[in-house]
Amino acid sequence: MQNRPDRGFLKVRWVVVLAQDALVTGEIKTVVVWKLDRLARSMREGINTLSSWCKAGAQVVSVTQQLDLSCPVGHLVAGVLFGIAEIERAHIRERQTAGITAAKQRGVYTGRKKGATKAPTGPEQAQELRTWG
Repeated sequence: MQNRPDRGFLKVRWVVVLAQDALVTGEIKTVVVWKLDRLARSMREGINTLSSWCKAGAQVVSVTQQLDLSCPVGHLVAGVLFGIAEIERAHIRERQTAGITAAKQRGVYTGRKKGATKAPTGPEQAQELRTWG
């Protein structure tokens, strides 16, 4: 499975899509994640992804959390963890916005320089993105 570097808050997370396809075709039987909240950007997305993987017969292993996702209690705990992660993400975004606003008022923050990007761009990257759709 190729790992495409997702940037920002993209709606499509290609590694998850590739894992889903590999599960359907039977190429993989076990999915290992660092933490469940790294699996999805929202509670709904996480629960739907986890549910579809469990229905496909996949074993989902969280490295840092010891959860049995083959039973209803494991699904409940996973749902709670996804909800907490979504709230935490919203708080981070609020604090970042407040910090930027305060820095702008002090004249310290001027934003990203015009034309600056988070990643190198060029014909190679354009071709790669084109292949991903």
